Amino acid sequence: MNPEPLSLSMDIVADDAVLEGTLYCPGNAAGLVIFAHGSGSSRLSPRNQYVADQLHAAGLGTLLFDLLSAEEASHASCRFDIDLLARRLHTATHAVGNIARERGLRLGYFGASTGAAAAILAAAEPDDADPIEAVVSRGGRPDLAGQRALGKLACPTLLIVGAADLDVLDLNRQALSQMHCEKALETVPHATHLFEEEGALEQVAELARAWFVRHLSATTQPHRHAR
Repeated sequence: MNPEPLSLSMDIVADDAVLEGTLYCPGNAAGLVIFAHGSGSSRLSPRNQYVADQLHAAGLGTLLFDLLSAEEASHASCRFDIDLLARRLHTATHAVGNIARERGLRLGYFGASTGAAAAILAAAEPDDADPIEAVVSRGGRPDLAGQRALGKLACPTLLIVGAADLDVLDLNRQALSQMHCEKALETVPHATHLFEEEGALEQVAELARAWFVRHLSATTQPHRHAR
């Protein structure tokens, strides 16, 4: 019997900051996707909320949370501190770890912009208790995770980029060449960085949903992270 759907607001304590988060898990969820928003954004990002809704419809849980406090978010030095953002992502992962284990949920990261770099950096240093089984990047900057993290990353990773976002597309291609995990790069035709074009965000959600369903499904073998 499936557990009841779970919906709750949570405060995640990290360093001296209290980060607000929203967790939702359908009763039939097989996986839980933790979102890492980009610079200048928050858990209230309408793009991430749309993708989260599409993941719920596919039987996946989500955690949307603020990587930074309001005070920290006002400083560019924090917004672009990938190491700090990755540590915050680890903290949020631990905060939902018990829920994931109790409900048998496999974990994934969905990162946007600088949040994608944080997701890759965090996933490249997995925790035995809360392993990450899949990563999706939306219009991300995986290059900012650094060559060491890209080379060490072991879980299946999908990079989604707007075909018209030429500079970011080139950076994603370079990052892809440095990854040794199962990987893919998908471009959304005519889309720019924020995927504001008609139908673009829908394609992002479809690609992300398919990747997470494939890799977080109970029928797939858990990924063994390299040491």
